[in-house]
Amino acid sequence: MSYWSQLPQARRDVLESLVAEFSHNYAKGRTTLAVDGPDGAGKTRFADDLALAFRRVGFEVFRASIDDFHRPRDLRYVAGRFSAEGYYREAFDYSLFRRVLLEPFRMAGSTGFVLAAFDVARDAPIEPVWTTGEADAILLVDGVFLNRPELHGYWNFSIWLDADAEVRYARMVERDGADPDPAAESNQRYIGAQSRYVRDAHPNIVASAIVDNTDPDHPVRRFADYCSIEPSPL
Repeated sequence: MSYWSQLPQARRDVLESLVAEFSHNYAKGRTTLAVDGPDGAGKTRFADDLALAFRRVGFEVFRASIDDFHRPRDLRYVAGRFSAEGYYREAFDYSLFRRVLLEPFRMAGSTGFVLAAFDVARDAPIEPVWTTGEADAILLVDGVFLNRPELHGYWNFSIWLDADAEVRYARMVERDGADPDPAAESNQRYIGAQSRYVRDAHPNIVASAIVDNTDPDHPVRRFADYCSIEPSPL
């Protein structure tokens, strides 16, 4: 039995609806799709499943994550280990992300692009592997802050993937060993940064599609500015 056939029907339905919506507008050429959302929303798995849904109907898809474009630890934490402002401003190298991935991918032709540039676990750069693809291909990227100003104009389509706050915290505890108390100082780095992002960039409003992934077996398409995060100043 294939992985796809084991997915709940409700999840397959949402994925297939997104593929149909995207392909109706972007059937040809090099296109880019972002799966944006807060920590713990389930972005990586959702993006992986969406890539599979695209491949099932014949699209060439390249997967990447903003997590593979972190800045070195000494630069990420220059404002302090638990600084929300520091996480929002300093965590990722957007210049590198644009230069070696987004811009060359969109040029198509024989131009090479790099899908991963930094290993955050080792706190070290990854030796670049230059990849090429067909003229018709999708770059599908998951991660936080993908609709921030530095990346405006780079996405043909973006998804705001969200989940109830208590569900997201539970996932972060299980996945990352995070403190189960949302009020803990270590969690404020991520909560505060997401609040700042929602307030400044309105990603849940500018997104092409909104998906509530509280129950990953039964994700729900939303058609308003749904967001589980209350925007507030840091």
